Amino acid sequence: MSDAAALTRSAAYASIATALFLAVLKLWATARTGSTAMLGSLADTALDLVASIATLIGVTIAAQPPDRKHRFGHGKAESLAAMFQVILIALSAAGIGFRAIVALAEGQRTAAAEEGIVVSVIAMAATLALIAWQRHVLSKTGSVAIRADNVHYQSDLLLNVAVIAALVADQFLGITGADPLFGLGIAAWLLWGAWGAAREAVDHLMDREWPEEKRLKLVELAAKHPELASLHDLRTRTSGTRDFVQFHVDLPGNMTVEQAHDIVERVEADLESHFPNMELLIHIDPEGHIDEPGDPLKEADEFDRLDEQ
Repeated sequence: MSDAAALTRSAAYASIATALFLAVLKLWATARTGSTAMLGSLADTALDLVASIATLIGVTIAAQPPDRKHRFGHGKAESLAAMFQVILIALSAAGIGFRAIVALAEGQRTAAAEEGIVVSVIAMAATLALIAWQRHVLSKTGSVAIRADNVHYQSDLLLNVAVIAALVADQFLGITGADPLFGLGIAAWLLWGAWGAAREAVDHLMDREWPEEKRLKLVELAAKHPELASLHDLRTRTSGTRDFVQFHVDLPGNMTVEQAHDIVERVEADLESHFPNMELLIHIDPEGHIDEPGDPLKEADEFDRLDEQ
């Protein structure tokens, strides 16, 4: 197993353990307080548990090496796991929102605020520890599934703050309707987080080009190789923790295959040292070759674009 795969699996296991602990804790607190905000936090944690299991399955499949039926690997399993999480978050938000509206209409009040606050503080401490580990894993792997899972737990911090605020407002300040209103706010926050996670997952599934900053970094590194002066038709995409890049380059027509191969090997080794999870494919064109005109996918010289920045 690669280091990246081991890290993503460790983050998934940590997420499952944290979700189990928090679910038990919040179930008890919900029964004690009757808080809609706490119920919303419990529902979010329960779905986090299901989503974290889906994440573990996704990163495990994504870590499998390419096979005869999946020549490009299984990286998109991470994006599918992320989309599954997004669906769960959206369903959770809808349920919490409905429950909050009912509680607001009926004028329900909370109880045992002190116990609910203590549980929320404990939950925040456990969540902060998990987020710290997930961010370390993300810095090393860029896993889209772990990133979606991280969105859950970032929102969980705000959920717990909202629960504390709702209990204080309802029990100590006597503000009627504070708890269900915070529940509605939690539902809206969950939907916003789901939207962000969905966009990234869809980008991976649709083979969206790299962000411009990352793309330009590759071109700048390539510019250090004089043999790549005519680099064009650059295409990039990301699948799971793997990047895929291809481009065309013009080389002298009288150059031998062996000489061209040596140049390509040297360039690939250098670029892949800066992008360790990248699979690079370089297509050689003879100097003077002109691509078919009118093809919108054929790009101009990448270094011309770099000069325009």
